Amino acid sequence: MIREIVAKTILSRVSQVDTIFGLDYGMNLYRGCQHRCIYCDSRSRCYGIDRFDSEVLVKSNAIDLLRDALSRKRKIGIIGTGSMNDPYMPVEREVGLTRRALETIADYGFGVHVITKSDLVLRDIDVLKRIARVSAAVSFTITTIEDDLARRVEPQAPPSSSRLRAMKALSDAGIETRVSLMPTLPFIEDNWNNVSAIIEAAHQHGARVVIPWFGMSMRDRQREYFYRQLDQLFPGLKQRYQRTYGADYSCPSPHADDLYARSHALCERLGLATRVMPRLAPSAEPLSLFDPPL
Repeated sequence: MIREIVAKTILSRVSQVDTIFGLDYGMNLYRGCQHRCIYCDSRSRCYGIDRFDSEVLVKSNAIDLLRDALSRKRKIGIIGTGSMNDPYMPVEREVGLTRRALETIADYGFGVHVITKSDLVLRDIDVLKRIARVSAAVSFTITTIEDDLARRVEPQAPPSSSRLRAMKALSDAGIETRVSLMPTLPFIEDNWNNVSAIIEAAHQHGARVVIPWFGMSMRDRQREYFYRQLDQLFPGLKQRYQRTYGADYSCPSPHADDLYARSHALCERLGLATRVMPRLAPSAEPLSLFDPPL
């Protein structure tokens, strides 16, 4: 179900120097997501999205709020979107909220970083080129190189192969592209064959940065959902998670140290960065990267 809501704010300040994505501001145009990834942390109770998979809330006044916020900013910065949901999930084809937000960002001369699992981002190459005069980057989340496995763990998202083709098209158009290699699901995706294949594919398809995280997080509602999916998709694996992690929030791969060492070495050999520093001057407003209050 899709429902419109009126938001109170749309832009939040990143609270500290962001060395992962290089962001100054966070922006989420929707609440809830249609991609139904089995591991998504945004299902967690702390975010207050009770019908995360079955209802998408469209912030109907988002563009007005964004124009107002940008007009009052004293310093230019990089605006990130995609931290809480995918800005290019299927509803975006009908609503076009992400495109209108990008056009507004271009009008005000800010930079942007988009995280997505969708090739729909190709629709907006023209706007991204405008923003690239300041700074524009698109990160594709890729957790497995295998399309069949991607369909199991990210059932409503385009397959990894579609994301890689979109990455190449954006790179060829002069847009900086990156791979967000996260999360890497323990006992499912945390093997060197999978990780090295993603890194090599990223290089072949024009990425300049690969940011890995070898593990996942689990808490309350999201853990319950993830375990139900494991019972259906990977019978017996839930018990292994429970033995390994108990009630821990941070769930690193048992192979994390080895994977980090090998992936950083491979990225260095291929000329890929593994971290990003902010390129535009940040201001000093201490707010959160995640959803501002409605």
